[in-house]
Amino acid sequence: MPQKILAGRATDPQLRGDLVQVKVDQVILSRAPSRALAEAIATGMKKTPVEVAVAYDGTCVADASSLADVDEGSPHSVSPEFPTYNIPIARPGIGFPAPVHLERFAAPARLALTDDPRLATVGGIGMLSLVVSPSQLGQALATGSAWLRPPRSVQIHLSGRVRPFVCARDVALELLRRNLDEVVRRIEGEHHAPVILEFAGPSARLLSVGDRAVLCGIAPQVGAAAALFVSDEKTEVFLRDQRRSKAHRALVPDPGAPCEEVVSIDLGTVDPLLMDEDGVVRPVRDLAGKPVAQVVLGGDSGVTLRDMLAAALLLKSKRVPSRLDLLVAPPSRQVLEVLAQSGALVDLVATGARIVEPDRRVVTSEIYPPPPGGLSLRTADPEPRIAGAPSFVVASAETLAYAVATGAVGDPRSFKRPVRVTVPRALPTDDVLILRDKKGEQVSTKKPPPAPPAVPWKGPLTLDVLAGVPKGNGRAAVGARARKAPAPVEAAPPAAEEKAQAAPAEGKAASGVALVLSTLDEVRAVAERATDLSSVRAVVAPFVPSTAVSAFASEGIATFLVGAEALGSIKEQKSVELPAPAQWGDRVAAVFGSERVEVAWLATGMERSWTHAGTVRQPPSAGKPAR
Repeated sequence: MPQKILAGRATDPQLRGDLVQVKVDQVILSRAPSRALAEAIATGMKKTPVEVAVAYDGTCVADASSLADVDEGSPHSVSPEFPTYNIPIARPGIGFPAPVHLERFAAPARLALTDDPRLATVGGIGMLSLVVSPSQLGQALATGSAWLRPPRSVQIHLSGRVRPFVCARDVALELLRRNLDEVVRRIEGEHHAPVILEFAGPSARLLSVGDRAVLCGIAPQVGAAAALFVSDEKTEVFLRDQRRSKAHRALVPDPGAPCEEVVSIDLGTVDPLLMDEDGVVRPVRDLAGKPVAQVVLGGDSGVTLRDMLAAALLLKSKRVPSRLDLLVAPPSRQVLEVLAQSGALVDLVATGARIVEPDRRVVTSEIYPPPPGGLSLRTADPEPRIAGAPSFVVASAETLAYAVATGAVGDPRSFKRPVRVTVPRALPTDDVLILRDKKGEQVSTKKPPPAPPAVPWKGPLTLDVLAGVPKGNGRAAVGARARKAPAPVEAAPPAAEEKAQAAPAEGKAASGVALVLSTLDEVRAVAERATDLSSVRAVVAPFVPSTAVSAFASEGIATFLVGAEALGSIKEQKSVELPAPAQWGDRVAAVFGSERVEVAWLATGMERSWTHAGTVRQPPSAGKPAR
């Protein structure tokens, strides 16, 4: 299916070559909207030719810092001039980007580019969503096309029916328990191409679009580029309920279409599961009886409208325990309205719930973090698990409802009987919080910030070696802190910290930082913050997904593959010396301290020229939309 979507938009329908140019249908701006707009304007954009482009302003709880970001033109802010470039703004309060886009904009058999991995959930409607860097998004906004690596597919064959008190969240956790990440990593290593999860089988067609979206949300956690479901009658009904029937297109795989591997799962064998604070998926009974201090029901993934209604019914006439804090974060304004109209919101408030705004910082735990020393249960997918980041338990909405009812973790099957939930067909679809440009009227005269200057690779470089992810919350201040005193998140002994921050070899000035990363979560965390970490020039790791390689290259960051056995000695070094770019090939001779190590350069095709130039940006006269 992903190959069908790309082939119909590519200049080469056979998808030959390391990278192919494809026409883009949608651009979704979430994490660094202003940076993407600045890149597009630098390329010469007046109005974007993309069919749908949306900028999500996820800062609902305004404070002095967020207001200053807007005033100073922070890359993470959304300035009022977006609509003048044919890019509507989804204003604060409309909901989290992933569920809102699924409801109001996502369309089957289309290609979307985004800077937010959490938008993988739109694959539930049959839309292919790929994560790229803000500079690549700028090119897509300006030209309507992008260069992408042709993907490979892993099929997940679903059979059977889920049992009572088992939700789509439990099925997603079961897939994580099956070590799907190892399958993705092996195929990536063999083909150096992004891997896309394709859900198939008789049970795939029985799932609602909301349940499909929950399953697609696991793609970033296993290193996959995206996930995709068929577009069928269920999809058509969903779009009809959203009053968007014209957006429907059928999407099914061709008979006998090849895939790299098939993973089968019987839904009837899935039990209520949870992901503990260490990221290990376990049966709920393993933590049964453990006291719970905080429950966050909702968020941008892991929960559907049906799940929210079921939790409200299970908690009707219950009361929140004295030592438990129940927070309800409705995924979207539409869900909030349905909960209110059905009376479920009243039931939750009567239980003792606090209704919180759909601020992007809820899912990252920047606000409402897990209480110290207490257990926090949530439905949303976690951010990359790195040392020092807030940790919580992920479980289904019905498991959370049992925790609220009893004050402790327990199997939701302990409820007397399952609830019968009727999801209304008449859904509120008023886009009052979508800000569009009316008749070309200029919303703001303030100019967007200029695109940052490219930092090309010139001659050999000596870089400081830093193990782990630099400290910071992913905002613009991180880059400044990294330039002053890079420090790992990991709690290292004082001597190790001094060594990581020490100057490079005597007589050689450092030209930046080389990050040595051990896990996929560390790579994901750095990829999401690449625009902030301006001092980072290279990433060295035993596994880097192809989408991250391309995103790093577009920011002028070189990505190198190294064997896991060499990581230990590399991390202990103070600096690394890299030869001049003219001497780079598939293998690069790097000198870590006094140790010579052969590393593999993972960039391919045009990605290599992007790395050396320090940007993917093209002059205003270059680039036209692919036909």
